[in-house]
Amino acid sequence: MPCDSGIPDYRGPNGLWRRDPEAEKLVTYEYYMSDPGIRRRSWRMRCENGARDAEPNAAHRAVAELERSGVPVRVITQNVDGLHQLAGLPARKVLELHGTARSVVCEDDPPCLECGGILKSATVMFGERLDPMVLGEAVAVTKACQVFIAVGTSLQVQPAAGLADVAADHGARLIIVNAESTPYDEIADEIVREPIGTALPALLDRLAATSEQGV
Repeated sequence: MPCDSGIPDYRGPNGLWRRDPEAEKLVTYEYYMSDPGIRRRSWRMRCENGARDAEPNAAHRAVAELERSGVPVRVITQNVDGLHQLAGLPARKVLELHGTARSVVCEDDPPCLECGGILKSATVMFGERLDPMVLGEAVAVTKACQVFIAVGTSLQVQPAAGLADVAADHGARLIIVNAESTPYDEIADEIVREPIGTALPALLDRLAATSEQGV
């Protein structure tokens, strides 16, 4: 979904990791904390990748509209752009597994201007654990859902990717919307390869209509 808002992806055919394997160091905690040069490059990357100026696209707006229609919606996202909230989805209904790029944290002490602590984006870098509270809530939501839609993800990064398996094991209808194949395609009830910006709104309209019919 971020790609349709002008934010480049990481693992796609033209993703950042494939074009520049060294770029992964910019979001790896050990390298970030130990190397000032990596920190400078990391912040430069964040300033140049378009995330700060990105706007919600049709897919984000469709999710928010579905929620406003009365259908119970929860978003579990690995994205850190905050675009679901900007599209109008209540923040309490968005679980950001990998944190947010819209705020920063100090790794030493809160008054960083005084203590000289290292500032980093409030995102979960490689080498850091996910927030157990957020992950626990995501698992609970996944176990209780009737339909689980995995959108624009390679489903390769654990533990987030494993939520697709959890959903299927607990009887949810699993729908995967992604341009490339994923490790969970074989257990999916439906696979959509169309562009997310058009495919997801149409899919959500169909699900909303089904919900209204009580099917």
